[in-house]
Amino acid sequence: MRFFSDNAAPVCPQVLDALVRANTLDTAYDGDRWSQQLDGAFSNLFGTQVRALWVPSGTSANALALAALCPPHGSVVCHRDAHIQNDECGAPEFYTHGAKLLLADGPGAKLTPETLAAALAPIRNDVHQVQPHAVSITNATEYGLVYTPDQVAAISAVAKARGLGLHMDGARFANAVAHLGCAPGDVTWRAGVDVLSFGFVKNGGMSAEALIFFKPELADATLYRRKRAGLLLSKGRYLAVQLLAMLEGDLWLANARAANAGARLLAEAAGDRLVHPVEANEVFLKANPDEAASLRALGFDFYDWAPGEVRLVTSWDQREEAIRPLADAIAAL
Repeated sequence: MRFFSDNAAPVCPQVLDALVRANTLDTAYDGDRWSQQLDGAFSNLFGTQVRALWVPSGTSANALALAALCPPHGSVVCHRDAHIQNDECGAPEFYTHGAKLLLADGPGAKLTPETLAAALAPIRNDVHQVQPHAVSITNATEYGLVYTPDQVAAISAVAKARGLGLHMDGARFANAVAHLGCAPGDVTWRAGVDVLSFGFVKNGGMSAEALIFFKPELADATLYRRKRAGLLLSKGRYLAVQLLAMLEGDLWLANARAANAGARLLAEAAGDRLVHPVEANEVFLKANPDEAASLRALGFDFYDWAPGEVRLVTSWDQREEAIRPLADAIAAL
C-alpha cells in the first residue's frame, strides 16, 4: 500500500544472509577479503578493468565522483531537475570545494546533445568565467526515463569535444539496464561514461552503493577524499559484502526487473493519465487533488508531485498481488 519510494523497501534476504557471513574477524576499513574482491567482480560485470569503491549513500557516490572530475574553480553541467541539483543539499558543491552546477534543459529530465551544447556555447575560455569540467546525467532520470547507449554516446561526444568528463548518476541504474536489455558496459564506458554511481540501496541493498571508475586512475585521489569526508567506515566489509551479494547470480538485475514489472502494471491501468512513458520503476500520473485523496482514502500512500500530478514508485519486493489493487483503483478513477 506504500508507493512513496524504493528507498523504503526491505533489504533482500540474500543481502541479510551475506551480512551474517561477514560477521567475523577481518581487516578493518577496506582491507578485508570482500572489499578486495570488488575491482575484479565489477570488472567482470562491465567487461573492462575498473576500480570499484563502496560508499554508504548515493549522495556520497555522486559527490565523490564529481570531485574526481571537477576542480573547485570549475563547473558541472547537469539537468535542472537532476538529483544533484535539487535533492543533495549542496553536497556536490561541498565535496568539490565550491564547483558550480551549470543547469541545462531537456524533456523528462534528460539532457540532449542540443541542450548540452546550448549550455556550453556561451562559455568563453576566459578567466572571468567558470569553466566546465564535467557533465552529469541520470539513468534512469528523476522522471523514470532511460538513456539508451546511443543517447549516452551522443552526450559524450559533445562533452569530449570540450574535454569534459562524463558522470552517470545511476541510483536506478539497475532499472535502466533491465529496461534496455543491454550489457551494463554498453550504456556506460563503451558510450563514454568515465564514472558511475551504481545504486544498490533502492534495489534491495541495505547501506551500500558502488562508485565505479572506468578510468581507474581517477580512484587514487578519491580514496583520500572518501577518508577525509568521514566515509571510510572501519567495518567496510559489511558494505562490500552487500555489493557482492547483489552481483551474485545477477540478483541486482532480477530485483530491478521485478520493480519495473510492477510499474508497467500501474502504467497499463493509467492509460492517458501518464505524464511520462514508464521505462523504469517510477510512474507519474495526472490526478487532481480529489482523485489523489480518493486513492489515499483506500490506503495507498504516495507523493504529490507537480500540480495535478502524483508519483508512484514500485520496489523489488512488490509482486502483482500487492500492486493490482492500486492498478484497479487507478483504472476506476
